[in-house]
Amino acid sequence: MLKSVDLSHYMEPDPEAVAPSASLFAAMDIILREGISGLCVVDEKRRLLGVLSEMDCLKTILSCTYNDVCNLGMVADYMTTEVDVVQRHADVVNVAELMLKNSRRRMPVVENGILVGQVTCRRLLRAVRDFNRSTV
Repeated sequence: MLKSVDLSHYMEPDPEAVAPSASLFAAMDIILREGISGLCVVDEKRRLLGVLSEMDCLKTILSCTYNDVCNLGMVADYMTTEVDVVQRHADVVNVAELMLKNSRRRMPVVENGILVGQVTCRRLLRAVRDFNRSTV
């Protein structure tokens, strides 16, 4: 069905990322501006430290509102550090199965701990659609 099973052909290279020291509002601005569902959190050498999803942001904002305390901190205070990652040359079918199994909308692509890309459900769907169009 796909022209290749190598993830490198379908990943988004150099995805939007944020430092753990960035404010939560700054991260939310990036998410909204770019129309993405979350950000990779990296250090100055682009080592992956975690992810911050729009759901993490929404949960935090609602909690703030509910508790009537809105002193939001840094991304590090809200990011998820238990992150499923894949390698650049992983099999795209295995990656899709892992995303489904773990209910992930996106997965960082790393090489030696360094963020090199990201794969999303949308990119995988686009790849299948484009392949289907080219065979008709």
